[in-house]
Amino acid sequence: MADKQGQDCLYKAQAAQTPSISELTELAQELGLHCKDGELEHLQDHMGETLAGSYQTISDLVAPTLPVKYPRVPGYRPEPEDNQCNAWYWKCNIEGAPEGKLKGKTFGIKDNTCVAGVPMMNGSKIMEGFVPDIDATVITRILDAGGRILGKTNSEHMCFSGSSWTNDTGPTLNPHDKSRSAGGSSGGSAVAVYNGDVDMAIGGDQGGSIRIPASWCGIVGYKPTWGLVPYTGALPIEITCDHLGPMARNVRDCALLLEVIAGYDEGRDSRQPRDLEVPKYTELLDGKLEGWKIGLVTEGFTGCDSDAQSIVREAAQQLSKAGAQVEDVSVPMHTHGFAIWSPIFIEGTYQCMVRGVGAGYHYKGYYGESVMTKLSHGYKMEAKQLSETMKLVCMFGKYIEKVYGNRFYGRAQNLNMKLTKAYDEALLKYDVLVMPTLPYKAPLLPKKDCTLPERLKNALGMLKNTAPFDSTGHPALTLNAGYSEGLPIGMMIVGKQFEDAKVLQAAFAFEQLQKK
Repeated sequence: MADKQGQDCLYKAQAAQTPSISELTELAQELGLHCKDGELEHLQDHMGETLAGSYQTISDLVAPTLPVKYPRVPGYRPEPEDNQCNAWYWKCNIEGAPEGKLKGKTFGIKDNTCVAGVPMMNGSKIMEGFVPDIDATVITRILDAGGRILGKTNSEHMCFSGSSWTNDTGPTLNPHDKSRSAGGSSGGSAVAVYNGDVDMAIGGDQGGSIRIPASWCGIVGYKPTWGLVPYTGALPIEITCDHLGPMARNVRDCALLLEVIAGYDEGRDSRQPRDLEVPKYTELLDGKLEGWKIGLVTEGFTGCDSDAQSIVREAAQQLSKAGAQVEDVSVPMHTHGFAIWSPIFIEGTYQCMVRGVGAGYHYKGYYGESVMTKLSHGYKMEAKQLSETMKLVCMFGKYIEKVYGNRFYGRAQNLNMKLTKAYDEALLKYDVLVMPTLPYKAPLLPKKDCTLPERLKNALGMLKNTAPFDSTGHPALTLNAGYSEGLPIGMMIVGKQFEDAKVLQAAFAFEQLQKK
């Protein structure tokens, strides 16, 4: 007690400094406030007391953190000859539990997801040198199940591109044709899986970032129902669109990984329902679709290249061999899906990633304090290093906020309920919905002489079918339906929220038919 009393008498620097009168004057002008004579001084006094009291207290208290249960060393940045198609940012070797569902399986982790002690760049120089002090919840679950993590896979610059050229370490190349895009923003995960570097990978999806590279690389990519897989410990973009999910060479492995990483994250992620129960997805895969009705969404085919339309339509019709009835269905609201997603994503990204320095506000759960500190410094000191796509979202988001406030965001979220209902109504009649994952096959990567409009179209022009299901939260899976000029064409299967098992079952049935 005497030591404690003695310490209370010693000088201690404040965690947050009281603003000066000149700073308060400037803030008042920015906010359009008129302050009476002497008012600023009283406000200053109150703020100083609060900062010295409450703010100092929370700074002094030890906050809970995420567990780091398994030993590891930092690993290394691979040389080009050890990094086929530039799939990897960092390589390591983290052994999980001695037994479990994932024993003997190897994993790549998209570099937007924290792995303690392993450097994390998220494709951007503004994060270079950052080393997380936590394991994301999905990392702990993989390791608890006996998985082995072999490294961090390259992502697009702050994950803001559907192509694969904005990463500051250089483009990730399509393994089918190295002059073409691998897709993004989880391109490194898709390439690592296709190349056989790992058995499975974790990807992230806010506008299609699991399904785009999975489609263009010809693997299976799964965006689960929003809230099924905890996002805790991954860098958010827009909280209402954030998803983590599995990527693998086959549906069974996707289902296996989903079994492990899904489920409620006690006390850490309020975006999940507490009564969430995770089925044993792998035990439900039998390849039989007797009595099923499958709807081909006509609006999802409209606007796609003819080869994507014909290959996916032919692939979907094969599901009738597994017992399903396959027919066209119209969901007119799908035509507006991308438009509805756009303000949610653009303004949400600006508010969460830039204004909210990589965490945002307004949800209960774990906040990654160390990455927030790194991003706060990065945005203030290194903003000139941001990619063209990030410059776009920063300026677009700032402009909308300054001129229109958040009314377009609010309108889009309201319309998103209408869009969700439209899909839900179609899924009352059909077990799953099907459409091309992307409107065209993998495009050429931009050359040095490409114009900025050409680069932006290459990065953001493929989202018409993928993005709507990020805003509505419906589960959506892509798998390879066939090839056009040697390049994969993805078929997307969409299901009811939290009926992820049906999506996996339909995909597994198609996969089994290809073996006959």
